[in-house]
Order: sequence, then structure tokens, then C-alpha cells
Amino acid sequence: MKPSLLVFGMWVMMMVVVAMAVKGKTGDTTVDSSSSSWRIPRVVNIGALFTVDSVIGRSVKPAIEAAIDDVNSNPTVLAGTRLNLILHDTNCSGFLGTVEALQLMANDVVAAIGPQSSGIAHIISHVVNELHVPLLSFGATDPTLSALQFPFFVRTSQNDYFQMSAVADLVAYFDWQEVIAIFVDDDYGRNGITALGDALSKKRAKISYKASFAPGATQTDITELLVRVNLMESRVYVVHVNPDSGLEIFTAAKKLGMMTNGYVWITTDWLPAVLDSSEFLDPETTEQVQGVVSLRQHTSNSDAKKSFTTKWKGIKDKETSSFNSYALYAYDSVWLLAHSLDKFLKSGKRITFSYDSKLRDTNRSDLRLSALRIFNEGEQLLETVLATSFVGLTGEVKFDPDKNLIHPAYDVVNIGGAGLRTIGFWSNHSGLSVASPESLYTKASNHSAGNQHLYSIIWPGETSTKPRGWVFPNNGKPLRVAVPYRYSYKEVVTKDKSPQGVRGYCIEVFEAAVSLLPYPVPRKYVLFGDGQRNPSYNDLVNAVAEHKYDAAVGDVTIITNRTRIVDFTQPYMESGLVIVVAAKELKPKPWAFLKPFTVEMWVVTGGFFLFVGFVVWILEHRLNHEFRGPPRQQIITIVWFSFSTMFFSHRENTVSTLGRFVLILWLFVVLIINSSYTASLTSILTVQQLSSHIEGIDSLISSNDPIGVQDGTFAYNYLIRELNIAESRIKPLKGEEEYENALQLGPKGGGVAAIVDELPYVELFMRYTKCKFKIVGQEFTKSGWGFAFQRDSPLALDLSTAILQLSENGDLQQIHDKWLSSASCSTQNNDDVENSLSLNNFWGLFLICGVTCFISLGIFFCRMLCQYRRFNPDEEEAGHEIVEPDSASRSDRRSSRAINFKDLMDFYDKKEAEIKEMLRRNGRQASRDSYDHTDSPS
Repeated sequence: MKPSLLVFGMWVMMMVVVAMAVKGKTGDTTVDSSSSSWRIPRVVNIGALFTVDSVIGRSVKPAIEAAIDDVNSNPTVLAGTRLNLILHDTNCSGFLGTVEALQLMANDVVAAIGPQSSGIAHIISHVVNELHVPLLSFGATDPTLSALQFPFFVRTSQNDYFQMSAVADLVAYFDWQEVIAIFVDDDYGRNGITALGDALSKKRAKISYKASFAPGATQTDITELLVRVNLMESRVYVVHVNPDSGLEIFTAAKKLGMMTNGYVWITTDWLPAVLDSSEFLDPETTEQVQGVVSLRQHTSNSDAKKSFTTKWKGIKDKETSSFNSYALYAYDSVWLLAHSLDKFLKSGKRITFSYDSKLRDTNRSDLRLSALRIFNEGEQLLETVLATSFVGLTGEVKFDPDKNLIHPAYDVVNIGGAGLRTIGFWSNHSGLSVASPESLYTKASNHSAGNQHLYSIIWPGETSTKPRGWVFPNNGKPLRVAVPYRYSYKEVVTKDKSPQGVRGYCIEVFEAAVSLLPYPVPRKYVLFGDGQRNPSYNDLVNAVAEHKYDAAVGDVTIITNRTRIVDFTQPYMESGLVIVVAAKELKPKPWAFLKPFTVEMWVVTGGFFLFVGFVVWILEHRLNHEFRGPPRQQIITIVWFSFSTMFFSHRENTVSTLGRFVLILWLFVVLIINSSYTASLTSILTVQQLSSHIEGIDSLISSNDPIGVQDGTFAYNYLIRELNIAESRIKPLKGEEEYENALQLGPKGGGVAAIVDELPYVELFMRYTKCKFKIVGQEFTKSGWGFAFQRDSPLALDLSTAILQLSENGDLQQIHDKWLSSASCSTQNNDDVENSLSLNNFWGLFLICGVTCFISLGIFFCRMLCQYRRFNPDEEEAGHEIVEPDSASRSDRRSSRAINFKDLMDFYDKKEAEIKEMLRRNGRQASRDSYDHTDSPS
């Protein structure tokens, strides 16, 4: 406010003219505070204060005059009272505007319409505070005017706080992170851009540069300003200037080639104010602003607005063929005051003025400020104004508790071709939408990203493709990339004598990713560290965050603390902390071949071998001559056949259906048992070569042994802060040789019991030591390596996309294999515990095999018993010489004969072919006997 007070002081020096204006008051509003009689005044003085010869003024003046005429001719409002308009021109000058404002106040006005300038509004607000005159401004949009410091200032248009929120939503909608603000350096421009910065920060965006110019700057000054911003990274420009000088920016931008493809221009509502003032746009003007996106204060498309448009065409005393939104707000401001005065007077309140004792003390001065009088009922009129609501040309006119109009909304317009095209709307209720704000007020507020919509936009360069919004600065400065100068693991990244200066896995991945970007990235690698020891990666990331470097490329692990200060790309290498321990060779165990199975498993397996062999012998004995012979031979056959199936080398053929069925199922079981035995034995013999008392992170924490970590990495802080391991136990180590020596010495020899490091380093270390050590436990952190950039750097997102592309096409794996892959050691946990396979692992197989054997035996014995009951051993002894009795007597003998176990065994021992032949012979004989019996005489 210091510049405003300075202007005010300058005005005080020129206030001699006030004395001459005091006696010339117009109308009969003035009533002495001591008067006892009162009547409704016939005339009420109201003031208007704005620059007549300006873009806004040329539209506002006819609108205000039309509003005064409409009020005075309307019998329902202020009946018997006429509004008398006293207009003063501020002449686009802060000094002259202040003089004109105080001259206006000397006319005992009850309220003033205006000013349009935020700077003048700041000064006049101090005056109206003292004189208690409400100030209804249709054009002062500076957000700071809503402060409690200015109680008599009433903004009857939209607050720039909401306009800047709309701009921020536009920037976020198109995923831009940085903008350059171009603004006029006065109260209006500075405070508006401050509000923009606050709004962008809520969207995680920012103003990268504030390009200001003085009011009244020349075309040369503006051109030089644009030349500077054109050398910068951001290509998104937000222009917040006065309507009268704003087009000069686009004239200069057009000459500099800044209205072409790749540029984004967003303006506040000043540009539609210029273009809407003409019914037919000037082709030269529209050519300069092709592709610009702008905001316009939203006014409802009502019948009253259409009627005013028709009335405007009939106004003769006007300088523009059309009007802008400020004219509508000025028109509604007059009606707001009229409705308020009507309520004020009908409630019985008076309009009186009194002298200010403070100003009367200045009578000794030649300035005669005592002529200014206080509006006694000013506070009451102010309260009435703020409580008044009606529907005007702009829509519903009503104030919220913060003295802002309710339902702030803007049209989003795109200049293309020969005019403006509305591509959507913004409202404080629901953000960006293609539906009109009025249709959304009845619905629930929804600011979600998925609910934000706009129609397509034609950008500068006549393209519908969304501009990227940034380029590399055209100032000759390459990207400064910090690279860790490592002492160990130089395959990852290290110094090189090539022109590039660095080499390694990380560098090749970065170069491959940059080559996929659709734009060039000039870069310069800068070594970080001295190469005598690994640098601190936390310091490296902090240097990027402090803008000492633009990026960090190397084996930088993505952890939470680092993501708070820099932006990382997509991880190009997965990583995690693992534990490496020393390994010692154990003495071989001569009975290790028995370890794959438990004792119970061995017993059951052996029993099933014999059982299956016995079952097959039973099923094959009557049919297969290989399963017949002396008892001794048959026992040997059973044993041999049983165990030869283990190697699928049995010589005996099976001929019975049931025998083959049992054998096939058993061979499947044997296959499973053999495979499991081989795998288990291989594992046990491997485990026998390694041994350690540390089995994982839990045992490492619980022990008191020293732990080695790689110097410079995050593992040191992680063990202390996250796992609460004593700092005295942790020993930083430089590289591979110190790793190997420390592990071989062990904790008793001054070394370490284990080393905690990231998996990629450990794999390189295992390759270096030819697998002399082992990894125990599992990875107990999950992270990855990424490239670090300054916060909100657009390169981070583009390189993430490039890294994903490298991963999808296989190039990332090829680079990994080139630098890091070799014959690797097993990284799995090989515990010393010999996990023998038990019966629990196979009881299902044994159950199926056993049930199958019993079913096969049941079928076999049922069939054999049926044969046995049809078989007569006496007939076999008598042969063909004995005459058989009749069939009835034979049947009676078979049914009455009891089953003899010895006979049954003898029957089983006979060959199947002999039994079948005998049964056929008996069947034929029975048929002949039956025939003879039927033919004999009775």
C-alpha cells in the first residue's frame, strides 16, 4: 500500500480544486443531521468513476446510463425518487483518478459505481472507509480488495481468486507442471499472479518465472521481455494484463515467432473484453491471437440479456458496436444499488451527511478538506446492499459471507478462425465442464479429474495436438547431469576417458532412454565424488534438490526420503537388500543317500514293492508260465520282479488284464518316487557344501556380530533407523576386496559375520568371488534404481515412458546382460536343515495303489471261486471211463460239497487253460446226459 499512500499524498498537494467544487452540489440529497423534518428525497446522487476512453469504459458508460434510465422509468423501484448520476473520468491515471474520486465524494453521493482499476480502488477504499460511502466496483478484480481492511468496497463482478483457480484447473487438465506469468506490474497484475501461484501449488504446478512490465511499457520493452521468456524452458504463458495494452504482447509474440506450434497462450478475461467490444472482429487482431485460450466471465443466456442486446443496438451515444461482460456487471451494479436504496428508504431510514471533526481540523490549511462530509447511514446502506439479491443480466446477483458473488463461473473460449469458440465452462462448483454452470448447480459438486471435460482446442500453429508445454531452454546451457564417481563396482557406473567422460550400465540405460525422446536433450555429465571412496548418495540427491545439478544418473536407489525432495523416473533396475555370509565346506556323509526319505517312508516304500510284486504274482500265476515253478523259484521271482520295477528293468511279461492294470499304476508311482528322491538327494548334497549360523534378517538382528555395508549407500541408515541395529555393529566397506577379506576373517578375526547390500551389487560380488559365499534369507526390502530430477521436471515423466519402452522391446535386458550378467550363483536360501521327504508327501499315491491292488485281487478271487464251484475234482480222477450219473444227482453233489482250502489251493495252482478245458468238457457231458434223460421211456 506504500505506492498508494504516495499517490494519495501527491493528491493532497493538489486538492485546492476541491474547495471550488464543494458549493456546486447537485440534487437535494443533502440533509443536515440536525434537521427534525424528513421526507423521501426526490433525487439521490450516485457517482460513477472509471476511465471513459478505455476498452472497459467504452462499454460500461452506455450500460450505466441505460441502467439509470431504466431505474428512473420503473415505477416499482424507488417510486418518487430519481437517481442522479455524477460521472468522473479517471483518465487511466492513478493520480488524476484519485483527484476525480475525491471531487466525486464532495458531491454527497450515497454510493459510487466503480472504479475499474484495482490500483485506484485501493486508494479510494481508504477514502470511502472514512466517509462511509459504499463503493460498488464492476471492474476491480484484485483479490486483496476483499480484505477486511476495505469494508465499504463491494465487488459486483468476479474475484480474480476464482479466475486464477480456473487457470490452474486448465493447466492441471493438460498435465502441465510449469507456467510463465506475463503481467503488468501494478496491484491488479501482481496480486492476481500471486493468487495464480497459490492455485497452481494446489495442483502441484508452479510459476517458473514471473515476467512483469511497467504500466505504459513501450513495444520495445515488451519485445525484450518476450525474448527473455522465449529462452526459458516453459512454453505455457499466462497473460494477465490490462485490456488496453494487452494486444501489444501478441503483436510482439507474432513477430518473434512465438505464436507457432509448441506454444501455449492462456489469457485472463481481458482478451474477451477486447474482442467482445466489436460486433465484427478485426481480421488483423484475430490473426495475432490465433490458438489462444482465454477466460470470460460467465453470464447466463437469459431473455433479459437478449433484450439488453437489442436495446444496445438502439443506443446512439456509444463508441462500440457491441459490449463485453463488464458492461453487464456495471448495468447490474446500478440495479443492485437501486434495489438496495429502495429497501433502505422504504424501511424509514434517512439519508443524512455530517462533517468529520478530523477534517474540520484542517481548516487552517488552504486545502479545505473539511468540505468532505460523512454519509451517516452509509453502514446501514452497505448492509442492505450485501443482503440484497435479484436476478440481473449476469444471472443471480447475491453475495456470500466473504462479499463475493455466489456461483463464480467463466466461459473457456478458444480464438480460432474469424472469432471465438466456447470450448467449455469453469465453475467453482464442478470445475471444467462442457455443460453450462446453471445446469450443474442442482447436482452434487464434483471436482474429480474424471469429471473434467473440454471440447477440442485449436492451438497456435493450427494444430489440435496438445503441446508438450516445455522445451529445453534455448540459452545454450545443457542439462547438468551428476554421475557418482564410484570406487567399487565400476560395471555400474564410473569415469571414462571418452569424450562423454563416463561409462557403465546406468549410463547406457540413460543414453538409450534419451534417444527415444522426441526432442534433443543437450547434456553434460559431471562426476560427483573423488573416486577414492563411494560418494554419499544422499548428498547426491540433495545436490539435485538444491538445483546444483539438473539430474542425477547412476545407481540411485528410490527410497521414501528421497522422493520427498526430487522426482524419480520409473525404476530401470529392481533392487532390494540381501544378506551375504561366509560359507565353509562340510565333511561328506557316507549315508547321505538315505536322507531323502524318512525311515517310515523307506519302510512303506519297501513294503509296497513286495506287496505289489506279490499281487502281480497272484494275478499272473495261473496264466503266465514265468510266474510258475518250484516254490523257491517263485519266491525269487516275486522279490526280483518287485524291486526291478524301481528301474523299469523287469524281464517278466504280464499277460492278465488285472496284472497289467496294477503294474501300470505302480510304475507311475515308482516314477514319482524316483524323481522326488533324485531331487531331494541333489539338494542335500548341495547343502552339504555350505554352512552358516546366520539364516536371515531375524538371526542377524538378534546376534551381536558386526555387519558390513557398502560405503555411501542407504543401507547404513536403514539398519540403524529402521531395524534399530546398534551403530557400533555396522562397518562401512569400500568394495569387493574389502567384502571378501571381512567375510573370510569373520567376527572373531576383526571382520564381519555378514554383509548387507543391494542384490545387484551382491550378484557382482558373487561373480567376482566365484561363488565362495552365499546369500541367506530373502530380500527384506523392495526398491529399485531410478534417475533423479528436480521436482516437477517434465523430463522425469518422459524418461519413465522411454524406460518402459526399453523394457517392452527387450533392449533394457540386453543392456543388463552386457554389463552385469554372467554365470550366476544360486541366490536362494540353502539351509543346512536336511528336509527329508516323509510319508505325508506320498500317502495319496500309496493309497490309490493299495486300493487298486485290493480291488484287482477281489475281482480275481471272485472269478476263481465261481470256477471252483463249477469244478468237480472226482470227475477229473475218473476220467472218461466212469459212467456219469444223471445231472440232477451231480448238481446235488456239487452244491452239498463244502469248500476245502487244500482243494482250493490245488485248484488255484492249476493252469487257467486246464481249468477252462475241464469246465468245457463237463458242460458238454451235462448236455448229453440231459438229452438222454428226456429221450428214455417213462
